[in-house]
Amino acid sequence: MITLYEQADSGNCYKVRLVAAHTGRPVRRVSVSSRDGSTRTPEFLARNPIGKVPTVELEDGRFLAESNAIMLHLAEGTSLIPADAYDRAKAYEWLFFEQYSHEPAIAVRRALSVYPERAALATPERLAQLLEAGNKALGVMEARLTKADWLAGDAFSVADIALYAYTHTADQGGYDLAPFPGIRRWLDRVAALPGHIGLLD
Repeated sequence: MITLYEQADSGNCYKVRLVAAHTGRPVRRVSVSSRDGSTRTPEFLARNPIGKVPTVELEDGRFLAESNAIMLHLAEGTSLIPADAYDRAKAYEWLFFEQYSHEPAIAVRRALSVYPERAALATPERLAQLLEAGNKALGVMEARLTKADWLAGDAFSVADIALYAYTHTADQGGYDLAPFPGIRRWLDRVAALPGHIGLLD
């Protein structure tokens, strides 16, 4: 069985659990966190020198980090990775978008809002900058989701999982999804899929 080292309320860790749920792979969960220093211990750094979650230990004892890399590994050979070469490339495009344009704004603003120890970093200027960047990223998603049910191709994929993880909690960071009806319908579609699990399930 795969062992997932995670912080339960992390969207990046949630991505891994969602892929596992949708592919029927059991996961043993081990709680670690940067908040209590457990990701900085020598034992954990031996598993992942970056000292971040998620990190997984595979059945053969090897370790893998970075949420999107883990997702792709677990989804290998399943319908979560599009069979069509172009659709597959579009899925990867959305994964890069998520890490470079979406997560650095939406996930970071959420973290500044929900974790008390980060409150000092939540200056009005920083929050305004993140709100603008996050709404721009949401606008890119909305443009796709007003004309398609899914982000890459015509089926649910790793692209949807990657973007769902932090978009569905965007309100916790002060984002208003009311102007994004395509995104709201997409969130409902993802949540209604068989095998779906919630962030804290």
